[in-house]
Amino acid sequence: MCGIVGAIAERNVTAILIEGLKRLEYRGYDSAGVAVYTDQGLERCRRTGKVAELASALDAHPLLGKVGIAHTRWATHGAPSEDNAHPHFSNNELGVVHNGIIENYQELREELKAQGYIFTSQTDTETIVHLLHSLRKQHDSLLTTLQAAVRKLEGAYGLAVIEACNPKRILAARSGSPLVIGLGIGENFLASDPLALRQVTDRFIYLEEGDIAEIEREQVQIYDANFTPINRETVQYLDNAESADKGEYRHFMLKEIYEQPKVVQRTLEDRLAKDHVLASSFGADAETLFQHVQNIQIVACGTSYHAGMVARYWIESLTNTPCQVEVASEFRYRHVAIQPNTLFISISQSGETADTLAALRNTKDKGYLASLAICNIGTSSLVRESDLVLLTRAGPEIGVASTKAFTTQLVGLLLFTLALGRAQGRLNTQTEKEAVAALRLLPSKLNDALSMSAQIERTCEFFAEKQHTLFLGRGEQYPVAMEGALKLKEISYIHAEAYPAGELKHGPLALVDSEMPVVAVAPSNELLEKLKSNLQEVRARGGELLVFADRAAHFEDSADTHVIHMPSIHELLEPMLYTIPLQLLSYYVAVLRGTDVDQPRNLAKSVTVE
Repeated sequence: MCGIVGAIAERNVTAILIEGLKRLEYRGYDSAGVAVYTDQGLERCRRTGKVAELASALDAHPLLGKVGIAHTRWATHGAPSEDNAHPHFSNNELGVVHNGIIENYQELREELKAQGYIFTSQTDTETIVHLLHSLRKQHDSLLTTLQAAVRKLEGAYGLAVIEACNPKRILAARSGSPLVIGLGIGENFLASDPLALRQVTDRFIYLEEGDIAEIEREQVQIYDANFTPINRETVQYLDNAESADKGEYRHFMLKEIYEQPKVVQRTLEDRLAKDHVLASSFGADAETLFQHVQNIQIVACGTSYHAGMVARYWIESLTNTPCQVEVASEFRYRHVAIQPNTLFISISQSGETADTLAALRNTKDKGYLASLAICNIGTSSLVRESDLVLLTRAGPEIGVASTKAFTTQLVGLLLFTLALGRAQGRLNTQTEKEAVAALRLLPSKLNDALSMSAQIERTCEFFAEKQHTLFLGRGEQYPVAMEGALKLKEISYIHAEAYPAGELKHGPLALVDSEMPVVAVAPSNELLEKLKSNLQEVRARGGELLVFADRAAHFEDSADTHVIHMPSIHELLEPMLYTIPLQLLSYYVAVLRGTDVDQPRNLAKSVTVE
């Protein structure tokens, strides 16, 4: 979603702010802006479109100063425009950038209008800056003003504030939207993501819920939700294995697709014993807790939801534990009948997904046995607020369409399933040994799938002019088909839907003709013959098929059927393997259609608002 960068130094900070915004481009945005305290006072520059547009404007008319804030916006209140872009000012005395949504902004807006404030945007953020300006008259410092203001705000916010009359500090406040302080030598920084600041520091302090921070060149003071001064841990990043650099690849998405063997290997490291999964990978008390689990509730959004759907097949078939999977945005707003000893599992790449995080917070004191987070970011809110954690270790994922996050989530969920089954004594010993042995070979199997890239690219040509596609799968391949359909629609803008193949004759078959390609995932399993019958129905209606099949499935190419033969793999790991060609399919179709692969329209990477 939106991105925040702030800097205070003895050097000009504009270049730091712009570089930080560029590093946050992966989050998705529609406009960008900076505010800097210059010799003329508080000045700003805002532009719609890419950060490059803002950078060009600043090249033409530079803003030079030692303290500043910057922002990339993804529209929630008001259409993309310069007036709606951040930073927002009040009387040229205060500047604010804001991530999140203020739910009571209309009420506050009317109160401020009655006081004579004139609004020039449709945003909730402009309400914040005028509220601060109004309250500032009653307080002797901007800090106490901000403390008073946040008491009036309802909703989620990550705020950065600068003041013209005291340009030696940046104030920050966090509630429901992540903020991190970067520590330098004689200079300090602020951002919504540490990636924005990796060019200037490797030391960070993560603000907690309700924190307010006062950031100066030589010091940082943090206050907790009770406005009590507090020290927060400093975290140092030493791992530069992945960076916001495409390297030899044309797009971040392709780079991240090809990183999957490496990151899956990393997900598995230190978590496998000779013939079983180490339950301690989930937490010191995980094995004991797993013994008491009688039910499982999985909650997630988007791609992570599809990973949870695959996990349900594993959990129920291998451990005989009932498992429910729900979309977080629905789950958080309905009454849930909680079953005894239910483990609540949340899945999120960023760990800041608003609906998933809210669903987790709503479980507190509701009678759940415990909570487990499957997440990529160890310092995220989801991780900090869960009882147990498995980090996927996928590294930074820049492309908006998730790829390596999905496969590592699947690996993490299978590790969980095997650990749960062992702890409860329900997992067949031979099955466990075979699964662990297969997991060790998974990275090389994923490499085998990636070696088929050229063949998939050639096959994609007949998709380029199509407007609709159906994806089919059975069993645990149905959620994989859903993920394939999501990827295609996200980046190529082709309307794509996924169905369990057995549902084809219950309605979707009416759509099938020569202009509706049908993609099927067909490993050689107990549902193969059923799937073949379903696909015959497609051929009989003149549909064109693209089938990803195990060689043992005995599919053959024909005029209306294109077959991509997949490597053989243990059946538990088929969802990871068959995901790879669907990602490549989506990527190459999008390239043929000339879309913005890494930053598809209307979407954002980290969805931190409802």
